[in-house]
Amino acid sequence: MTKASQTLHSRANTPSAETLTKWDREHQIHPWAAMDDWRGYDNMLVETAKGIYFWDAQGKRYIDGPGGMWCNQIGPGRRDMAEAIADQVIKLSYTSPFSNATEPSSVLAKKLAEMAPGDLNNVFFTTGGSTAVDTALRTMQYLNNRRGMPEKKMILAREKGYHGSTYLAHSVTGKERDKSKFDFETRLVHFLPDVNPYRRPKGTSVADWCDAKVADLEAAITELGADKIGAFIAEPILSSGGVIIPPEGYHRRTWEICLANDILYISDEVVTGFGRLGQWFASESVFGIVPDMITSAKGLTSGYLPLGACIISDRVMEQMSGLGEASSFTNGYTYSAHPVSCAAALKNIEIFESEGILEHVREVSPHFQARLTALTRFDIVGDVRGMGLLGCIEGKAENLEAERTLGAQIDKACEDLGLIVRPLINMAVFSPPLIITKDQIDEMFDILEQALEKVSADVAKAAS
Repeated sequence: MTKASQTLHSRANTPSAETLTKWDREHQIHPWAAMDDWRGYDNMLVETAKGIYFWDAQGKRYIDGPGGMWCNQIGPGRRDMAEAIADQVIKLSYTSPFSNATEPSSVLAKKLAEMAPGDLNNVFFTTGGSTAVDTALRTMQYLNNRRGMPEKKMILAREKGYHGSTYLAHSVTGKERDKSKFDFETRLVHFLPDVNPYRRPKGTSVADWCDAKVADLEAAITELGADKIGAFIAEPILSSGGVIIPPEGYHRRTWEICLANDILYISDEVVTGFGRLGQWFASESVFGIVPDMITSAKGLTSGYLPLGACIISDRVMEQMSGLGEASSFTNGYTYSAHPVSCAAALKNIEIFESEGILEHVREVSPHFQARLTALTRFDIVGDVRGMGLLGCIEGKAENLEAERTLGAQIDKACEDLGLIVRPLINMAVFSPPLIITKDQIDEMFDILEQALEKVSADVAKAAS
C-alpha cells in the first residue's frame, strides 16, 4: 500500500485526536510558526463550532473571542449557509474568471458597489485580504504608468499597520516589533510614525497628538515630493497592531491632504468592513471619508470561504481607461470571483439583512465597550481601547521580555477558563462573532476579569 493510500485508508477510519495532532505537528506548517520549535507545537485541535463557541477534540467549550481571525461575523455552523454553498457547487463550481462571468459574481459586484461609499462602483475580486491589498497597490502602479508618471510610485503607510503577507502587502505592513527574516520592498515604502494616542508624550493632548500625526504625513510629502508618492494606505482602525484608534479628525484631515496632492487614498477595511463597527463599511459612515479604493475580505463571507475584493472608484477607473493607448490590466488569480465563494458572500449579506445584524451590533456595542472600559481597574492593565465589537487590553510591563510574559499569562488564564483571545506581545485583542448577545458579552468579560485577577495575583506574588 502506498503512503497516499495508507493516509486515505486512515481517514476513512476516523483518526484519533492524538493521531491528528501528530500529523499536524509533523507535516503542517502553520502561519507565524516559530521556526526554532515548529515541530514542538501542540495546536488546539478544533472539532466543531456553533454561534460564538467552538469545541476542542476533548469536548471542552470555548468562547471564540477573536471571531476566528476577525471574520466569523454570523457565526459558524449555519445550515442555511451550507445549503447555499452546496447548491452553488452543484449548479456551477468553477469557471475561468478571465473570460467568463457568473450570476453570483455579477450580483455580488453590484451589491458591493451599492454598499460602498461615493463612486466606488468597480469591484475586482481576489482570494483574500492580502491579494486585495496587492491589487490596490498594483492598480496605483498601473495607473501612474498609464499617466506617464513612472516615478510616482512611493507608498505611505503607518507603523503598527497590518496589510497582509504577500510581498507587496507585507512590505507596507509596519506591525512587527521584532525584525522579520523575510525580504520586503524598501525602495517603494515610507512609514509614518505610530499613531496610537496611548503612546503620546506625557502632557500632550489628544488634539495636539492629532496635529502631530497629520504633520507626519505633511512632512513625508515635503521630504519625498508629491510627484513621487502614489498612495497612502491606512486602516480605519489598526486592528492587528492592537486595535489602535487614531484621534478624532485624523482620517478626514489626512484624506484631504491626499486629495490635494494627487495621492490615492486606500482604505484597508479587511477587518472593519462587514459589520464590525455596525456598518457595511466604516470609511464614510464612521470616519467621514470617501477613499479611492477600499480593500475587503474576512467578514465578506463570514469566514465560510476565502474571498476578497478591491473596490475602485469611477475616477480611478476613468483615468486608467481614458488614455487611448490599448493596455491590459494584467492582474488576476485563478480563483478571482470564484462562484461558490461569491454565493457564500451573497448568502452572508442576505443573513445580515434579514436578521438585522448591523442594527444588532450598534445596539450591543455600548455594553461591550462599557465592560471593556471597566477593566482599567486592574493595575496590570495600561490601556483598554475599542470601537464597535473590537477591543484590546494592553498590559503594563517594564520591558519587552516582561511584556511577552504578561501577554502569555493572560492568554493562558483565559484559555484555561474557556475563552480564546488573540495575544499580541503584551496585548489581548478580541472581535467576537457579531451575533453575540449581551448575556454572552457578560460571559466573555466575566472570564476576562477572572483571568486578570489570577494574573494580577501571580504578578504580585512574583514581585514579592
